[in-house]
Amino acid sequence: MFKKIGFIGAGKMAQAMIAGIVKANNELKEKIMASAATENSINAVSEKFGILTTIHNKEVARFADILILAIKPDSHPKIIEEIKSEINQNTIIVTIAAGIKLADLERLFGFQVKAVRTMPNTPSLVKAGMSVLCGNKCILEEELILVEQLFQSFGQTERLEEKLMDAVPAISGSSPAYVYMFIEAMADGGVRQGIPRDKAYRLAAQAVLGAAKMVLETGVHPGELKDQVCTPGGATIEAVATLEKEQFRGAVLTAMESCTIKVKSLG
Repeated sequence: MFKKIGFIGAGKMAQAMIAGIVKANNELKEKIMASAATENSINAVSEKFGILTTIHNKEVARFADILILAIKPDSHPKIIEEIKSEINQNTIIVTIAAGIKLADLERLFGFQVKAVRTMPNTPSLVKAGMSVLCGNKCILEEELILVEQLFQSFGQTERLEEKLMDAVPAISGSSPAYVYMFIEAMADGGVRQGIPRDKAYRLAAQAVLGAAKMVLETGVHPGELKDQVCTPGGATIEAVATLEKEQFRGAVLTAMESCTIKVKSLG
């Protein structure tokens, strides 16, 4: 990866991605530039990661071969208007915002642009991210592979048709928040039974990590893996029955539907 990478916006998601890239290849620091709205914000990023920084979005736009718009959905019109005359025809534009479509990027730039729509997540910070991507008709296959390789430096990637992208935040973009709530709830249950708080968090988090790894590495259906833990007449099936009674699955499905409805409203 020898392309210069620009981040317009240096918030939590951008920082998670930058951290993952730098951890994967420390030599890339000199090929990454980020901008933020204030000197304080950008100085903090510079100290934390040792990358190039500026408060001028146009400077990043001129610098980058791959330009990542790490900004809120409603900021895209203003920022793109500011930078659109600074990029060249080969610049690859990447949005990480929920609800922003490839057609939106093309319309806002007002000319043919190489565009990639993505949805990463914050576990990118620890090289365990999950990012979903799709590109427009202007981007070449080798260019899309280049963006994939960049995102793979901090986790796994998957391609989907754009018509499915609005559903992605609910299942992988926002879902770490649900999992953190689940871990916190399990830890509270452990503390309730007398387990020290720090040990309860570690036990709960490792159980979630291990369960996820079982799904990914064995290829066995999650329902079958659940059945393997449930001894007839045992404690686990009692817990599972209670979760079903309290509509655990239904609550998750309803939460995901709410997330998707909100994503569609952001576009």
